[in-house]
Amino acid sequence: MKSEVRQRARERLDARLAAIKPLERYTVPPKGWIRAIRDAIGMSGPQLASRLGMTAQGLVSVERSEAQGRIQLNTLRRAAEAMDCVLVYALVPKTSLEQMVEHRARELALQALNRVSHSMALEDQQVDRDLERRVQTYIDTALRDRDLWESA
Repeated sequence: MKSEVRQRARERLDARLAAIKPLERYTVPPKGWIRAIRDAIGMSGPQLASRLGMTAQGLVSVERSEAQGRIQLNTLRRAAEAMDCVLVYALVPKTSLEQMVEHRARELALQALNRVSHSMALEDQQVDRDLERRVQTYIDTALRDRDLWESA
């Protein structure tokens, strides 16, 4: 995918993901979403277990696995559907995707330029002091999108 196309895709995804933020709105209840919703709508454990085609003890195990973060998505989806809910699944970056890429490019550029600056200093050569310009030039000319995530 070309750089401009990838950037437009990031911008579109950033716009869609902005509606999900702030993430604090979606913190998992202490006993998990299944238990929280089941309790809120007044559905007993045996009733939900029956809808899922499992035993009440099986449901206890499912609710426990969700609360511990070990539940499989398919199981969570089935539980949601059994309570007339929809499972919403998303990966939401801590910052925007654009900021994430810019940060990583800058980090790599600084690493590369610091190596060059160190070598030049050892050889007693003048080092260009306009760091921001050098960083941007390095990003524009030496980095490709696929280079950003080679080593983290």
